Amino acid sequence: QVQVVESGGGLVQAGGSLRLSCAASGSIFRINTVGWYRQAPGKQRELVATITSGSNTNYADSVKGRFTISRDNAKNTVNLQMNSLKPEDTAVYYCNARTVVANVWGQGTQVTVSS
Repeated sequence: QVQVVESGGGLVQAGGSLRLSCAASGSIFRINTVGWYRQAPGKQRELVATITSGSNTNYADSVKGRFTISRDNAKNTVNLQMNSLKPEDTAVYYCNARTVVANVWGQGTQVTVSS
C-alpha cells in the first residue's frame, strides 16, 4: 500500500515562488507515476505535471516554463518548484501516485497567489 503527503503550500505574491513536496511511504517500489494536480474553487481538478519512474516529465501548457517537477529517490519525495506564480495558479494542489492496482491521492495543500 502507498501513502502520499503534501507539504509546502502557502501564500505568495504574484511573481514569487513556492516549492511543494510529496512524500511517499509504503510500497513505493510499486509507484509508476507521480503527479501534481490542482483544483481551484468552482473548477474541476486538472493536471499540473507528472513524472514517471524513469523520470519522464509532462506539464500542462499553462505551467510550462514556470514549474519544474523532480524526484528525490533518496528521500522518496517528488517536488514541484513553482516560479513566476500568477493569481490564476491559486488552488489546492494534490499529489497523486499511481501503481498498477491503485491510484492514491494526498489530502492537498493550499497555494494562494495574491495580485
